[in-house]
Amino acid sequence: MASTRPSPAPLPYWVRGDTNAFFGFGVNVLVNVLTLTGLCLAVVNLPEGEVFGTILPALGIALVAGNIYYTYLARRLARRENRSDVTALPYGPSVPHMFIVIFVIMLPIYLRTQDPVRAWEAGLAWAFIIGVIVLIGAFVGPYIRRYAPRAALLGTLAGISITFISMNPAGQMWRLAWVALPVFALLLIGLLTDVKLPFNFPIGLAALLLGTAIGWAGGAMSVPDVTAAARDIAIAVPSFKIDLLAAGLADMAPLLATAIPLGVYNFTEGMTNVESAATAGDNYNLRSVLLADGAGAVVGAALGSPFPPAVYVGHPGWKAAGGRSGYSMATGVVIAVLCFLGMFGLLGAIFPTAAIVPILLYIGLLIGAQAFQATPRAHAAAVVAALIPNIAAWATGQIDNALAAAGTTAAAVGDEALNGAGVVYDGLLVLGQGAILAGLVLGAVVVFIIDKRFVRAAIFAGTGAVLSFIGLIHGERIEWNANGQVALGYLFVAAICAVFALGRPAPREPDLGEDDVDRADPAADRSDGEQRTSALSG
Repeated sequence: MASTRPSPAPLPYWVRGDTNAFFGFGVNVLVNVLTLTGLCLAVVNLPEGEVFGTILPALGIALVAGNIYYTYLARRLARRENRSDVTALPYGPSVPHMFIVIFVIMLPIYLRTQDPVRAWEAGLAWAFIIGVIVLIGAFVGPYIRRYAPRAALLGTLAGISITFISMNPAGQMWRLAWVALPVFALLLIGLLTDVKLPFNFPIGLAALLLGTAIGWAGGAMSVPDVTAAARDIAIAVPSFKIDLLAAGLADMAPLLATAIPLGVYNFTEGMTNVESAATAGDNYNLRSVLLADGAGAVVGAALGSPFPPAVYVGHPGWKAAGGRSGYSMATGVVIAVLCFLGMFGLLGAIFPTAAIVPILLYIGLLIGAQAFQATPRAHAAAVVAALIPNIAAWATGQIDNALAAAGTTAAAVGDEALNGAGVVYDGLLVLGQGAILAGLVLGAVVVFIIDKRFVRAAIFAGTGAVLSFIGLIHGERIEWNANGQVALGYLFVAAICAVFALGRPAPREPDLGEDDVDRADPAADRSDGEQRTSALSG
């Protein structure tokens, strides 16, 4: 007998919400590419021909390939679940790594050798190593995600969004508040309410045009700058730079101290972003995501880009804006074309930064709120615990940058002088090393203590001891006995939890199954009190 089940409706490649998401996410990536372009030119003094002719086209290839791949994953998930509301994961150059590869890897080599190409070679090798570590993490990450509680995963992600994603844009906004605040208000009205503009005009584009108009009318922009930037437009075709990559890898040993923990950071961030998307209703296969992120970094480095791409924070925000699968592919293609045409100098002269960065603050609001909204109320303390290492990492970065601007360092000033001024720099530095992984460990320990699952709390505390001892968290470098005191502290926590576990019957643990795509029943993440309440009300 023939089946009478209706065939699913064709899945559109573009819906109205994709327009909003495209202008929002596209502006986000645009800001980041403009930033890394400026860093290459102004900090490492790379020649403009290499930046616009090699690095940006290489990044463009990685972005267009990655965003098309994530569009494919979204459409595959939509067909498998017979849904039309699946949102693709956003993908672009990793923001923290932009600054790390410039200031931690490339700048010291440039200052020592006065050779920007040597610095570039080291950056390529570093990005390549990051990609390899993420590829390895693709086979480890699903198991971490399987056992780590949601409050720990989303809490550490919220820490990134509140600090590294939100604070710098907020500072840039208030430098030109008369430009940025109207843009921000328009974004909030259009993306957090059901209010629509006349003729359904895209809110992201309207906000950008409004801020640009205010900025030009108020004299914040310069016509000569636009004219000068227009003269630099030239078509560039990417090609492999294996010789530069091989030269950097020949002296890779010093790079491992930062590449290993930051590679772990990358796959941990990818894992938390996938969890964030799952919380918003789109359950992606983590291994597929991490393999793509790792491959993007490896291919980008081979083509000449020292900036590893990654899945971005912000999927719930673009989903709330109505984005589905098309906005991701469109962003990758448009940004790639701009990279190939060398247009970023011109765009930076046309659009005021203050008109662009409010979208990043909006994303920070969404992700920070999600960490609390999508976890049990009893786990709120664990979310805050997972935030803290990222706040410490951001704070020490600000202190270091301020001291560097004054021509000194924290080591030269001394811990005693800093402590006397109320700046607990030494403690913040230790707390913030390996912040994402540290937040995951700390948040998980707090969750399992709240739920009185003391065996699991002891396991995560013991893991924190091992990671601290080898320097993956709370250590300035990878080495044996990187921070024995912190490791000992975690061991004491594990011992205390083990003692309490001996005096309490173990609660029934949920069967998490074999498929890393599927999460446990949400009730498994609730505290004992909330489970009892659910049972009574059900």
